[in-house]
Amino acid sequence: MSIKTEPGIVPGLAAVADASSPTLARQTYERLRADLLAGHWQPGRKLLMHELRERYQVGASPLREALNRLASEEWVVHNDQRGFAVAQATQAQLEDLVNTRVAVESLAIGQAFARRGPEWEEPLVLAFHRLSRTPRSISDDAYAENPEWERQHRAFHRALLAGCGSSLLLGFCEQLYDQAYRFRQLAARVAYKRRNEHDEHRAIFDAVMQGELEHARALLAEHYRRTASIFEHERESAAAPGKKG
Repeated sequence: MSIKTEPGIVPGLAAVADASSPTLARQTYERLRADLLAGHWQPGRKLLMHELRERYQVGASPLREALNRLASEEWVVHNDQRGFAVAQATQAQLEDLVNTRVAVESLAIGQAFARRGPEWEEPLVLAFHRLSRTPRSISDDAYAENPEWERQHRAFHRALLAGCGSSLLLGFCEQLYDQAYRFRQLAARVAYKRRNEHDEHRAIFDAVMQGELEHARALLAEHYRRTASIFEHERESAAAPGKKG
């Protein structure tokens, strides 16, 4: 009796793969989602099963489960006739995201100011210190994502809002951060060395520590809108005659 395996699965390991399929599907989902957010799979690109099997070294069943979950979260889109494709990333979507993020995080910072104390300020000081000591890119000459910077960047923005005391509000802010991360990655190569993110973060941090609520809100909004402006410029450049994109 022969065992039928899916392409990309080593014969003899099929039973193991089947037995651990929920775990395998979750791992595949997490890896694929990370690649989508990081911009490895470009917006609008069709996701071909043979390419996905080769990259993630899994069979079709875990991939379909992962893709269906990502489709429910709107990171990919599903068409019965054409399969799966990466969700588009448009300037209008980013502007909507930025406006929503500014409104929600302004509320969170306001609540943090009203409740402020050492339990909010001390972790924020530490988060800013760690971010400041971490290089943006692992290359000096061109942008190459530094995973440690991304971790410290997320930690800083999380610490900035943590004092609000609302788990629901912080959970929503985390979702918005993930969406913004995708746009940042799409614009990062253009933005690198054209903006000083360290100075932007320091200005926000200083305003918070000095108790300047409205100034901190304005700086945070400017920080997010600068990303939207760079993304728009990158899209216009890619669409210009003679450019590929």
